[in-house]
Amino acid sequence: MAAPVNLNRARKEKARAERKARADENAARFGRTKAERMLEEARARKAARELDGAKREEP
Repeated sequence: MAAPVNLNRARKEKARAERKARADENAARFGRTKAERMLEEARARKAARELDGAKREEP
């Protein structure tokens, strides 16, 4: 016979695992250093400048 399962403990463990998964997802999405964010922003500005510079003039 299997050992009895404490349903409250199982519920709390499941909730804890879900919170941990969500935290890991957020860390992967938003967890960047300030230098990385600034570098990405600078690259985006440069790409926008180059794109604007490559536009043709409309007659």
